[in-house]
Amino acid sequence: MAVKMLHTCIRVMDLEKSLKFYKEALGLIETRRKDFPEHKFTLVYLSNELGGYEVELTYNYNPEKPYELGNGFSHIAVGVDDLEAEREKHEALGYEVTPLKGLPGQKPGYYFVTDPDGYKVEVIRNK
Repeated sequence: MAVKMLHTCIRVMDLEKSLKFYKEALGLIETRRKDFPEHKFTLVYLSNELGGYEVELTYNYNPEKPYELGNGFSHIAVGVDDLEAEREKHEALGYEVTPLKGLPGQKPGYYFVTDPDGYKVEVIRNK
């Protein structure tokens, strides 16, 4: 049986802020939206021009307090051709970014940018 990766769901406090981040910082586009007003939540799916895999933003209407991210989930990862330019863009947009990092014994090849809810996105240099 072949398994196809479909999406990663993250819960967000402010849907508009999160949409702005994922569109502006990562260049994702909204592929579909499902509103469930009777159940008080909205699902928004985002992907890039390649499609196939999505980030699902789940917005529960009027959340009382921020979600606890826990200590098990770590991050989402994306690949880019020009790592330094992307990092500069994210800094210029005012997002929290880490310095460039590398695995032990390797040149820097990634950094992290943080979304409005505190989720980390690892930005990796494409090979």
